[in-house]
Amino acid sequence: MKKAGYSRKGLFGKIIHYDACGKMIGYSKPGFFGTMIDYDAKGHIIGESRPGFFGTMNHYDNHGNKVAESRPGFFGGTVTCDKDGNKISHSHESLFGGDDD
Repeated sequence: MKKAGYSRKGLFGKIIHYDACGKMIGYSKPGFFGTMIDYDAKGHIIGESRPGFFGTMNHYDNHGNKVAESRPGFFGGTVTCDKDGNKISHSHESLFGGDDD
């Protein structure tokens, strides 16, 4: 299976997102009440992630449309599905503290 990309924890709760080649494609920074504000690589806001029920995180675009949902996996890690419920990734905590897809 082709590796899709990965994320690494940065300072002050920031999460930096990379493509499969290691190029930064965006980042997320903590907002209020458990939200994360999502940015592209140039620093433009592209959406927001908000906590849901039972450990889920709901992902929204700039227009408030739900685009994905992440939830804890049955055997660990995080499963992310698109707005229609189709699985798009499954990440696991890596040896160096990031999430590998």
